[in-house]
Amino acid sequence: MKTALTRTTKETDITIKIDLAGAGQSNIHTGIGFFDHMLEAFAKHSLIDLDIHCKGDIHVDFHHSVEDVGIVLGSLLKGLIYPLEKVERFANSVVVMDEAAVECDMDLSNRPYLVFDLDTDGKIGDFDVELCEEFFRAVVVNAGISAHIIKKRGKNRHHIVEAAFKAFAVALRRAIAKNERIGIPSTKGIL
Repeated sequence: MKTALTRTTKETDITIKIDLAGAGQSNIHTGIGFFDHMLEAFAKHSLIDLDIHCKGDIHVDFHHSVEDVGIVLGSLLKGLIYPLEKVERFANSVVVMDEAAVECDMDLSNRPYLVFDLDTDGKIGDFDVELCEEFFRAVVVNAGISAHIIKKRGKNRHHIVEAAFKAFAVALRRAIAKNERIGIPSTKGIL
């Protein structure tokens, strides 16, 4: 079952529909080709169905659209994940794309934190690579996720960034995987 959220500001108008128990299907339109490609990869490898429609001030630059999509996606994830119960909680993934390898370690802690260690200089087409960190920060802050996204090696920016999106997706898929034996996965009794 899909859950939806709309957020409208002077800079963006975004609607996202999400199904955590999906099959990785996506229908994504942000007006930013490379970003759409990354979000499609995220949906595919997380097995989360995503419909994302964003009308943003991309004539200014892509920053507002990328960050605000992260805010809405993170807000939806938080509402669907917590209170956390009967899931793995901790997960990691290393995704290799040719010469590049990126690792994502994740904790569904309800205490947001991001360690982001990728090269953020340059562009991929007309997409500023530094926007990747803005996207992931917006997602984890709004979702209550602690994530460490670290480049292990790589030179090609496209490969590195795509590996980061896929590693985050696979780690999230593993962290939300059902485990009936765990109950509440915390010694505190709540997350």
